[in-house]
Amino acid sequence: MNAEATAELTRVLVVEDDRGIAESLVRGLRQAGYAAEDVRSGGAALAAAAPDVVLLDLGLPDIDGVEVCRRLRARSDAVIIAVTARGEEADRVVALDEGADDYLVKPFGLAELLARIRAVLRRRRPAGPEIVRHGPLTLDLRTLQVSVRGRVVALTPKEFGILECLATDPGRVVSRQQILEQAWDAHWYGPTKVLDVHIAALRRKLGVPELIETVYGHGFRLGPV
Repeated sequence: MNAEATAELTRVLVVEDDRGIAESLVRGLRQAGYAAEDVRSGGAALAAAAPDVVLLDLGLPDIDGVEVCRRLRARSDAVIIAVTARGEEADRVVALDEGADDYLVKPFGLAELLARIRAVLRRRRPAGPEIVRHGPLTLDLRTLQVSVRGRVVALTPKEFGILECLATDPGRVVSRQQILEQAWDAHWYGPTKVLDVHIAALRRKLGVPELIETVYGHGFRLGPV
C-alpha cells in the first residue's frame, strides 16, 4: 500500500503487549481497509502520532491502561475502544468514565471488533453538508437527487448509496468492503464482485466514466475532474 492511499484511510493504533494478538489484529484491520499499526506499551501509545481509532489493552506492562486512556482523552478526540481480559463491570465503568467510547472483553472475534469500530465512528462522525459538489457532480443528500452539469440523473438506492459513500469525502480511497457495508448492510460478508456491476452502471448513468476511479487493490474514489 502506498503512502498516499494509507494516509486517506482511517488510522487505527493497536496498543497491545502480546505480539501474537497485536499482529493478528493489525493484519485483520488492514485486510478490512484500515491503516493499522501497533505499539506494545502505554508510553509508546502516548508518544505515537494521533490516530483516528485506538484499540487499547488495559493490562499494559508500563502504565495502567486506564491511565493511558485518561491521558489520550485529555489531548485527543480519537475513538478509544478498550480491549482487555478484564470483564468485571467495575473495570468497564472505570474505562468508560475515563474516556473510552466502547469496551470489548477478550476473547472476541474480528467481525465483532470491526462492527464496534464502525458503530462508534458512525456515532462520532459530525453531520456533513446536505449538498455535496465535486466537479460537475452535485448530490443533494436531503432530497436524494443527483445531477451532472445540471442534468438530473436517476439512480437506484444502491447506486445513490455508493455515490454518497464516495462523495462525502472526495479523493479518499474507500475500500470495497466499506462501500458494501454502507450501501448494503453494516454486516455484509458476501462477495464483493456485486459492487462492480453497480459501479459500471453508475459510471454509465453519470456519463463521466473518469469521475469514479478504481484504485486497484484498495477500492474506489472520486477522481479529479
